Amino acid sequence: MKNSKVLVTGGSGFIPSHLIHRLLQDGARVGTTLRYGNVVKNERIRGVWDDLEIIEADLRNRGALEQVRKWKPDYIFHLAAYNHVGQSFLQVEECFDVNAKGTANLLDTCGPVRKFVYMSTSEVYGHQASVPFVETMTPDPLSPYAITKYAGELYCRLKQRVADSFPIIIVRPFNVYGPYQSSKAIIPELIINCLKGMPVRTTKGEQTREFNFVTDICDGLIKAALHPNPVEGPINIAAGEEVRICDLVRMIAELTETRSSVEIGALPYRPTEIWRMYADATRAHQLLGWKPQTHIKEGLRQTVDWFRNHLRERGEIS
Repeated sequence: MKNSKVLVTGGSGFIPSHLIHRLLQDGARVGTTLRYGNVVKNERIRGVWDDLEIIEADLRNRGALEQVRKWKPDYIFHLAAYNHVGQSFLQVEECFDVNAKGTANLLDTCGPVRKFVYMSTSEVYGHQASVPFVETMTPDPLSPYAITKYAGELYCRLKQRVADSFPIIIVRPFNVYGPYQSSKAIIPELIINCLKGMPVRTTKGEQTREFNFVTDICDGLIKAALHPNPVEGPINIAAGEEVRICDLVRMIAELTETRSSVEIGALPYRPTEIWRMYADATRAHQLLGWKPQTHIKEGLRQTVDWFRNHLRERGEIS
């Protein structure tokens, strides 16, 4: 990526901001689309603000995206999205506009690039009869968020087919965690509650998920962009390791040395609970040469340390 012009959409987001830092370290010339070209509203990239090409553009406005074509990026990482699963049921119109319409707008206006990387989501799988989740399974999205991200996949595939030279690659990352993540996600929520000594109440936690450290996901995205050949269909970016939620809670409680009361089993399961969810990452290993480098205990340790320092700086813990 050194000296390449690289655009990351939604640069103030959790994964995009980490990707931006990584690309700058690799010597890329990095631009990003933001709804507000204001450093105050984009805290995660404050430290590298002056090193970026800031393109103030809402993906829902096709005309505003002409700025992307004029900047002429070599690579585009399309990570901007409305990404809250639960809230997407209440904000259906915005979710469709940003994720489905926004993706189509960007693809139709971005101009020729070496590679367009579309970040989808593991949520498109929904309920499946077996695990691990493999790319050949028929998607069964169960939320407006998942439906709209899958719509983005379909538009990417359409572009691939009607324009053979359009170099698009679709990746499906599974649950991601790390420093700077929103407290709405399960791992930051648990860490913050434990560090503050607040009660932690969960279900029995027998359901499984997998969790991927954000720097590993960024590495997978970059390897996808640098893959030299056309790739048909999505690629799972995931560790492929099942973790029970109750075990996750216990690991975080231990790492934070919490004084919180930890009540595992205090809450009922959701009616639509997905009981097992983890990926088959064989395709990423074979096509991209990608494997995660950060074991969950080490990733959690780094994440806990970051949140502890962050909360101390804000005066929320001693």
